Amino acid sequence: MDLLGVILMCVGLIVLLFFAAVYLCFYLAFYVPRRGKTEEEFTLPKGKAYEPHYQKMLALIRETKNMPHKEFCITSFDGIPLHAKFYEYEKGAPIELMIHGYRSSAERDLCGGVKRCFKLGRSAFVVDQRTSGKSGGNIISFGINESRDCEKWIDLIIRHFGSDSKIIITGISMGAATALITAGKDLPENVIGALADCGYTSAKDIIKKVIRDMKLPANLLYPLVKLGAKIFGGFNLEETSPEEAMKKCKIPVIFIHGEADNFVPYEMSKINYDVCTAPKKLVTFEGAAHGLSYLTDENKYLTEVKAFEREMNL
Repeated sequence: MDLLGVILMCVGLIVLLFFAAVYLCFYLAFYVPRRGKTEEEFTLPKGKAYEPHYQKMLALIRETKNMPHKEFCITSFDGIPLHAKFYEYEKGAPIELMIHGYRSSAERDLCGGVKRCFKLGRSAFVVDQRTSGKSGGNIISFGINESRDCEKWIDLIIRHFGSDSKIIITGISMGAATALITAGKDLPENVIGALADCGYTSAKDIIKKVIRDMKLPANLLYPLVKLGAKIFGGFNLEETSPEEAMKKCKIPVIFIHGEADNFVPYEMSKINYDVCTAPKKLVTFEGAAHGLSYLTDENKYLTEVKAFEREMNL
């Protein structure tokens, strides 16, 4: 083989390795294989911070599963079947559109959500995000496409429950990011507020934070992750973000975050709160890990949300 052939072979190998690395980043960050899971199957979050709450979480999950509900289905803008459950507090009550987190499930992340809604006099519309539960799809987009799904659920709620429906967009973790991105859009007047529990500032920020936690070079690997999203996922990871959406937000937002959150630092909610242009409130919970504010101090959670509701006349 001549020198040119060797050079071309080396270049080809480098290109191949580069795109293999890009695909690996895409697969690890965004791809969810469908393994025939049913909605009855879920895993509790791992870690010492969660273990003291396992029994309460399981009790809430079982209680919610036994509550009367209706099921709804829609098709996303890109052809993915989406599923949700509706738990009615009473006819005409405000409806929380509830969104769970990354690689998780409605049953796990929102196990206390339906009960909390009822204590606040609200009905709960609990969605399975794309890739989860009875919803289809294989690709998570950190709130980019999920916010478009959220808009379609808003349209369905208004069509089904009436033009006078009142909707509060609620999310936890990536679900909070989805709720915030949605809240920054031009929404129907039916959407009267948002609740964001432990949401991040942007996909870029949280991905780079996780890469650093893995003791890997974030500045080197993040561009591969972003490129993987574009090439193999078909979306722009930096199209928008919760932080950018809050600069255009017009509906009241209550931000909630645990001060002991080691996954999404509570400073991210502080940043989102600071740039939010709408009426807002920030509530932090001492000692609460990621997604555990409600289970850590239920009374404070309910009191703060009720107070914000009164202040905003929601």
